[in-house]
Amino acid sequence: MLDGDFTLLELLRIVIDISLVWYVFYKLIMLIRGTKAIQLLKGIGVVLAVWLLSILLDLQTIQWLTNQAIIWGFLVIIILFQPELRRALEQIGRGNLFSRNAKSEEELIEKDIEAIIQSCKYMAKRRIGALISIERETGIAEYAETGIAINGKLTHQLLTNIFTPNTPLHDGAVILKRNEIIAAACYLPLSESPFISKELGTRHRAAMGISEVTDALTIIVSEETGNISCTKNGELYRELDQDRLRDILSDNLSMYQKTPDRKAKEQRGNKDG
Repeated sequence: MLDGDFTLLELLRIVIDISLVWYVFYKLIMLIRGTKAIQLLKGIGVVLAVWLLSILLDLQTIQWLTNQAIIWGFLVIIILFQPELRRALEQIGRGNLFSRNAKSEEELIEKDIEAIIQSCKYMAKRRIGALISIERETGIAEYAETGIAINGKLTHQLLTNIFTPNTPLHDGAVILKRNEIIAAACYLPLSESPFISKELGTRHRAAMGISEVTDALTIIVSEETGNISCTKNGELYRELDQDRLRDILSDNLSMYQKTPDRKAKEQRGNKDG
């Protein structure tokens, strides 16, 4: 077949063959990403590189050692990484390995939203001041650099603990990106708008400021009143209850396009220019 005379069917078959192989490799890498198996792949790469080098330089002792490592390595892999292999087989059985599970993505987003809501509810009840800025399309890494790096998984316990009074990180803003707490004790730009109510403090001005220069969604818990507010695109939504906050978070954090009914719900929030 490799004589230079390819028919359209043969070319199509080659393209499909290569595409499927790359897709399988991509799914496997995504499956083991974040697990200890990724370190195994790096180790295998090093062994293969040493093996090729020993062949090129005719290093017989090293070549024999790497051959033994390759021969017995597969048995060691099966023993050490039995949980990861079992998880991969389970996902193949459920059909999740080679297809994007939209439901799972939605469940992860809902879990993150619930973590934020539970944390805000807890802090509002106890009048613990908080400022939470959530990155969307526009990057806000420059503001994250002004604080202390956290790089921890988003949970309502961790988020609440950061804002607990008299702790080193409670003063300033927390910046979230997807389901990760990027940094705490961050400085956000203060809005200079003359239309902001005089009764609002520094947290609200900082939330308005970041919303005027980025598309970030920022949540404020008032230390004085315990009220929950949020800002987006230069607008302030005040005195949000749990349902309204959930609607706004769902509209702005979901990877799916907004539906008309969700847009209507968002507009029910109280606005204060």
